[in-house]
Amino acid sequence: MPTFTAPDGTTLAYHVTGDGPLLVCLPGGPMQDSVYLGSLGGLTAHRTLIRLDLRGTGRSAVPRDTASYRCDRQVADVEALREELGLERLDLLAHSGGANLAALYTARHPYRVNRLCLIMPSVFAVGLGITAEDRLQTARLRRDEPWFAPAYASLEAIASGRATSDDWDAVAPFWFGLWDDEARAFRAAEEQQRNDEAAALYASDGAFDPDATRAALAAFPSPVLVLAGEYDVAGPPRVMGEYAGLFPNAEPVVQNGAGHFPWRDDPERFVTRLAAFLDEAGGVSGSPHTIG
Repeated sequence: MPTFTAPDGTTLAYHVTGDGPLLVCLPGGPMQDSVYLGSLGGLTAHRTLIRLDLRGTGRSAVPRDTASYRCDRQVADVEALREELGLERLDLLAHSGGANLAALYTARHPYRVNRLCLIMPSVFAVGLGITAEDRLQTARLRRDEPWFAPAYASLEAIASGRATSDDWDAVAPFWFGLWDDEARAFRAAEEQQRNDEAAALYASDGAFDPDATRAALAAFPSPVLVLAGEYDVAGPPRVMGEYAGLFPNAEPVVQNGAGHFPWRDDPERFVTRLAAFLDEAGGVSGSPHTIG
């Protein structure tokens, strides 16, 4: 297991799998073991994935100063990984909560990022708003699913600020394009993979300056892919299109039938689109379009 030392002395681990040019991958959670990314649906056939275990997760060490779990303080970890890999510029992929770290890294080091792939990105770092109706409207696309009624009632409770812990468990089907035994097992594993202490500090006071980040991203010259899932209540397609609009050279894409983990819901479609973007000579700007 390769490791390197962060600027504060914390030993960080990363995983190397696949063939082809390197693609640095930042996991979500936030602060979840990168193991859940797996091969990203088989993207390893096209790219060598460098999955970083964020500090205090997976095989990486717990830092002496737990305040360093704050997202902005982990930007230096990503830069140290780039130096460890000997890359002048890197292709960077981030999923969900990890996109906050990717956005801050890109804002601080724009000329170190060659291509940026944001998969169902969390919006905290850029200060976009997701309304309750955004989430409920997306959820209603699943109204014919057998589990829909109780899950939707729990989502309404969450959206109105009256949720219980049972409600958070009950909405789990909305995270997946297909709620089956494999999805249930994946969901159960997540509970063991996340560092809850780190997650609680990730977005703590001072972590984000959305105005400054948005200004920096508006000048980011390289191609960006923002991938949304048709069914993803965490990052509804309308908001993901708005996220893509923060960049001058971004392509917003909606993967039909996908929840929050699109490489699980339709691996072939996901890999085909990602591989095409990573191999393109230039980025594409415009309105969201669908795949599938």
